[in-house]
Amino acid sequence: MSTIIQGNFGSSRGITKDQPDHLLVLVHGILASPSDWTYVQAELKKRLGRKFLIYASSSNTYSRTFAGIDGAGKRLADEVMQVVQRTESLKKISFLAHSLGGLIARYAVAVLYSPNSLMPNSQTAYSSKRGMIAGLEPINFITLATPHLGVRGKRQLPFLLGVPLLEKLAAPIAPILAGLTGSQLFLTDGKPDKPPLLLRMASDCEDGKFISALGAFRARIVYANVSYDHMVGWRTSSIRRETEIVKPPRRSLDGYKHVVDVDYIPPISSDGPHFPPEAAKAKEAAQKEPSTKNTVEYHEIMEEEMIHGLQQLGWKRVDVSFHSAMWPFFAHNNIHVVLLFKNKLFEMRFFSFWILSFVSALKIQVKNEWLHNAGVGVVAHVADTLKQEESSQFITASL
Repeated sequence: MSTIIQGNFGSSRGITKDQPDHLLVLVHGILASPSDWTYVQAELKKRLGRKFLIYASSSNTYSRTFAGIDGAGKRLADEVMQVVQRTESLKKISFLAHSLGGLIARYAVAVLYSPNSLMPNSQTAYSSKRGMIAGLEPINFITLATPHLGVRGKRQLPFLLGVPLLEKLAAPIAPILAGLTGSQLFLTDGKPDKPPLLLRMASDCEDGKFISALGAFRARIVYANVSYDHMVGWRTSSIRRETEIVKPPRRSLDGYKHVVDVDYIPPISSDGPHFPPEAAKAKEAAQKEPSTKNTVEYHEIMEEEMIHGLQQLGWKRVDVSFHSAMWPFFAHNNIHVVLLFKNKLFEMRFFSFWILSFVSALKIQVKNEWLHNAGVGVVAHVADTLKQEESSQFITASL
């Protein structure tokens, strides 16, 4: 069976054939903890083989997620290195991240990235060409409902209902409630003449080789809720323009309940994102005078530049719809939590209403024999994706 670790970990002594060689790092979102992954871990443990070490990160729990994506990313990178150094059998690495955790993971892999590294006993030339993450061969980078383009813009933070006045007011209030992270998500962090962090993270720059690090992975997959996610909009979580939004299918794929569509976006040649003088001017206006006109102009410039940067790489997009679930309004949670109501065993996270509104943790004890598996289909799809890349790598190495 797969090995599961949460937070604290012990050292590995010696290497046997039964020890894991593939590290799967689980990264939770804002105001959360490793316990958010409890049921996903159980499902992945059943579905993945003993070669996976499943590690739920604990370096950015609860309010520590307010201190900035960059700071959280550095802490996660340090934590991952400790796991790697204490587990000698590891050869490969993948990430599975939920919500804000996807941005934290993107920063962390840039910190952990080393170009043109040769892995001992590597059976392919892949790692030497594209680089390594924490000294391991990168396989999958998977995000679930992650705001890759931030939360600024029309319906990017859906609970604001697309009302211009609310979307205008949200940006200046977010830093008060969510610290530096709030500013970064609304693209207002830093001085007016400096690109916001999320734009820098769509490029290779002095802060880190963000695109090269993501490009080192064999696969980059984004899971996105097409509706009922009040925390993260469909566009930002699937790296889409508003003009690319179409009516999604309603029928689930065979064997994967609530997974309604999968497509692949090939890489597009680009010289990367830019922060032109008009962007700096628009940012300053959005910071000082956040009128609807100023904020819309700034967001439109930033969104297009971030998409240009991220789409230099190929992405698999997986659309998820909980329209037929008993509680569709819990889509943001359902996409990564298998909700189990059974006796005294279960606790459910209910999201409170606050301006940044990603998550809050109100735990409700439920004493019931009834079983509800809203996220099982998504978890099954994630597990099969992980196994598919593992299998394809084995086949390639055998040729």
